[in-house]
Amino acid sequence: MNRKIVITGANGQLGSEFRAIAGTYADSFVFTDIDTLDLTDKKAARAFLEKEAPDLVVNCAAYTAVDKAEDNREMARALNVRIPRMLAEYGNNSGCRIVHISTDYVFGDNGTCLPRKTMDEAKPLSVYGETKLEGEQEILKCETGMVIRTSWLYSIYGPNFVRSMTRLMQERDELRVVYDQVGTPTHAADLAGAIMKVTSDTGHPFEPGIYHYTNEGIASWYDFACEIRELTGASCRIVPIETREYPLPAKRPAFAVLSKEKIIKVYGLEIPHWRDSLKHYFELLK
Repeated sequence: MNRKIVITGANGQLGSEFRAIAGTYADSFVFTDIDTLDLTDKKAARAFLEKEAPDLVVNCAAYTAVDKAEDNREMARALNVRIPRMLAEYGNNSGCRIVHISTDYVFGDNGTCLPRKTMDEAKPLSVYGETKLEGEQEILKCETGMVIRTSWLYSIYGPNFVRSMTRLMQERDELRVVYDQVGTPTHAADLAGAIMKVTSDTGHPFEPGIYHYTNEGIASWYDFACEIRELTGASCRIVPIETREYPLPAKRPAFAVLSKEKIIKVYGLEIPHWRDSLKHYFELLK
């Protein structure tokens, strides 16, 4: 059965990846962002959803300015909490499936270096993490709601670490990059493909709840930068530094590797290693 799928936050990295792959599916896609619809306007958002009557909504809309969120809590809550609440209410009233994208920033530092499982206690360290966790809690009130946490997203679309590093390595002789924050770089194209698979009902029916999806493997931001340098052939020197040497308004978790055990077990996903996906990213640019 062909589905109607609404993608919110469609101008961002993940939303743009859905635009790129939409033509390869029989499903009908509707893309919306702030330029066409203010999802914080509950009345307008409800009217839009009732008119479109989607089978699935993938919510990529979010306030993602991590440091600015420290001084803009209300704006962060408007996007990261109120929109998920509205979508959860719509899902419960209509039966529409809701997939909400969340983040590793819902976790804090628990003194261990084990991948975070979906049932592990979340203790966010920042306003961004707090509001994303609240948004998750709203989505989980929906009987057809799924939360997918991810981390360190990059894409050929929009600003991100890979694009910034690639540019700066051409402009500078030396870059200082933190080595004591560890996670997993994730190609947004891989995440988009995974979402299409877990919502397709092929192999395993849709099962609401919390899941984690990143590429495989682990890295520090320093490791990530070194691999970018290797793949671009840049000669820029990369200097490892500690987080305290590069202070930012929002605190980041030191170890935020996400366990994919649940999503692999339930949906049988084959997840590429982050180095392979990064290599594929640069092949796409060529």
